[in-house]
Amino acid sequence: MIGMTTLSGKTALVTGASRGIGRAIATRLAREGARVGVHYGGNETAAKETVAAIEAAGGQAFALRAELGVPGDAETLWAAFDERADGLDILVGNAGILGDQAGIDGVTREGFERLFAVNTTAPFFVTQLALPRLRDGGRIITIGTMLTRGISFPGAIEYAMSKAALDVLTTALAKQVGARGITVNIVAPGVIDTDMHQGRLVGEARDWLSSLSPLGRLGVPEDIAGTVAFLASDDARYITGHRLDVSGGTTV
Repeated sequence: MIGMTTLSGKTALVTGASRGIGRAIATRLAREGARVGVHYGGNETAAKETVAAIEAAGGQAFALRAELGVPGDAETLWAAFDERADGLDILVGNAGILGDQAGIDGVTREGFERLFAVNTTAPFFVTQLALPRLRDGGRIITIGTMLTRGISFPGAIEYAMSKAALDVLTTALAKQVGARGITVNIVAPGVIDTDMHQGRLVGEARDWLSSLSPLGRLGVPEDIAGTVAFLASDDARYITGHRLDVSGGTTV
């Protein structure tokens, strides 16, 4: 049963929250007392499962659908949100796709443009339209990647490029909204064991990726969710414009 916790009385929206990292974040924020909007793009069943799990644990959540990466996506998302809530305290931009993962020679223009539409353009305008709804003292937390600094995989070049733009958004926006007490941070996960990587994290590939971390394992969604919950809390009130690496110390 959820009682008075660090985020009691807060309203959060987590994009891409029907499964994987997004589901873990939504569940954790709800456990901390927030009422959570569970955004999904197409998997209504999974989104309802997330909401049901939160409610079964004594939390509050609601599902809302909007396809990201298409014209009018941010407007559709916030119209759905406004039907269920009268303001926002925490925005977590988690939704994203991996793209072709084929290196520069294998990237198609269609795939490239789709990747940037979902990973870069959508979060920019979702965040833009969040600002009038976000209460003073609120939180904006974006999920990036460790691939934008210090480590690179040529096969994920376009994915890293699409996420690097969010690093810039974080530092610039933090300066713009700081006067309102709003913090803006980005979480940079390493390789996280989710169904997004289904078929990739097996055998020798899994062993090798696990060995890149001093901890000797891949990340799990809860590792990211705990970090987001901290940044959303009052304990992180003086952290802003920051990129927080949550890769288990991964190096290549």
